[in-house]
Amino acid sequence: MSARARDLVLGTLLPLLALDALLVFDNAWPTLWPRPTPAVSIELAFAVAALVLFAAWRKHAAHGLVRVLAGLATLWIVLRYVQVTVPALFGRPLNLYWDLPHLGAVLDMGGDGPGAKVLLALALGILVVLVLHRVVSACVRALARSAAAPGARALLGGVAGAAILLWALAPWPGPLAASAFARPVAALVSDQIRFLHSALAADGGERLGPGPDFRGDLAALRGADVLIVFAEAYGAVSFDRPPITAALADARTELGAAIAASGREAVSARVVSPTFGGASWLAHAAVLAGVDTRDPADHALLLTTDRPTLVRHFATHGYRTVGWMPGLQRPWPEGRFYGFDRIADADSAGYAGLPFGFWRIPDQASMARIHVDELGGSFGEAVGTQQARSSPGSSRASAGDTSASAPTSRPGARAETAAARRAPRLVVFATVSTHAPFAAIPPLREDWSRLLRADAFSQEEVEAAAAVRVSWTEPLPAYLASMRYQLGWLADYLAHHAARELVLIVIGDHQPIGTVSGPDQPHDVPVHVIASDPALLTRFAAAGFVAGLTPPQQPLGPMHELAQVLVDAFSGPR
Repeated sequence: MSARARDLVLGTLLPLLALDALLVFDNAWPTLWPRPTPAVSIELAFAVAALVLFAAWRKHAAHGLVRVLAGLATLWIVLRYVQVTVPALFGRPLNLYWDLPHLGAVLDMGGDGPGAKVLLALALGILVVLVLHRVVSACVRALARSAAAPGARALLGGVAGAAILLWALAPWPGPLAASAFARPVAALVSDQIRFLHSALAADGGERLGPGPDFRGDLAALRGADVLIVFAEAYGAVSFDRPPITAALADARTELGAAIAASGREAVSARVVSPTFGGASWLAHAAVLAGVDTRDPADHALLLTTDRPTLVRHFATHGYRTVGWMPGLQRPWPEGRFYGFDRIADADSAGYAGLPFGFWRIPDQASMARIHVDELGGSFGEAVGTQQARSSPGSSRASAGDTSASAPTSRPGARAETAAARRAPRLVVFATVSTHAPFAAIPPLREDWSRLLRADAFSQEEVEAAAAVRVSWTEPLPAYLASMRYQLGWLADYLAHHAARELVLIVIGDHQPIGTVSGPDQPHDVPVHVIASDPALLTRFAAAGFVAGLTPPQQPLGPMHELAQVLVDAFSGPR
């Protein structure tokens, strides 16, 4: 090889290929590592073309321009990493405006808080960026020298021009030509600017579109308590991905058996969640307000309005409404929008046991507290039926109404004491034990009464659960363990403690994070309605639900339309 050819290869082609590789890599799912990808960066092609034109005009590339290009290229490479890694891990694109305030909470979920591991990760990240900038600067300087030499400049200009022409013509030369180009990093920047503009330019409630028709009543419920469980990270992948389906088959079979043994039936469907892998509040709002919340700016706007909600609809018809939100560990003034009579957060939910993992209160313990505090139950004997209560049209109970009746052992029996009469309940329970990274899974308690006490869990049990390895990149075993726990306590509660007339609605809020769900998964989540009233279940069947716990493949529609389905199913003839 001649000296000139060697200079072209080492001084021109090699730096060009290195920069291109750094701008087009993909994610090696399900890890944090990049994966080399054979593709062309159209942004690099335009940058090289601009460098060539500038060098041809000035006969050299200014030192200041080289520094600017090196800085921009380094930034673009970092943004490329974010562009391909965030969707791979969480199954959804980055929304910096809304995600950045939650960064601290995401880091805390790993169990280390702002400790040594987090600081070490930040230090390593800074070191990697500094080294990356040195490498990029060397490549840009080499290309600038080549652009100043007529022969090499012609080569650079030809390569960049050919790439730009092929990109401009795509896909006319064929789909292969179009697929040869990586998604521009500028698309990520454009998306963030659009998100910011959308968040700051909210122009009033008319932007949200029409909501559900809440003119119906709740006659079809016949005064039954309603428990809506937003099952965290319960996605359609638990039915669609064979390894997950097989691993959960026994737990799901036990839940089905518990439903049947308790005299209930289940009908199921799937809907399309407005979010994926996180941002559960968007799903909660979609169901409770019946508004499309795919855009977080619409969710923020919704909370500033006085729109009717499913919660207020129940309250209007005599129900005491309770939001059981054990994941709330800080003030939530926005919760006033929904109209709950009571919001039980991590501090006010009454859990007396040891903190269990980041979320502190295991779901089974929350359900035990709900059963006693709001559903009028106890754990002395299995409750065969819902306690007697005042009619739905009677005056609403006070905020402190937690009266319970004595348990009954004979199915169908009713406690007739005056103390047992109370307003029916709507309880909305957002679970936390299946939240990513699916850590610190507690043991199931056969003795539910222990969950109400300070010795709910021993120190050894807490430490053993905390010692289980947490991994953001290999979370499937932990996810499966958390799902078995969720299905297990649901089955045990229905089999032994739930009042016969209770209407239980289980809604997956979103798919689990991308490292569990896999690439390119839909936003589908299951919905189960579990009840003992065949007439009520028939109404859901007419809306597209099918018998059993396995939902059909075709979703009913977006999640916010489920609000109208619920209102219609609960309403008597108009």
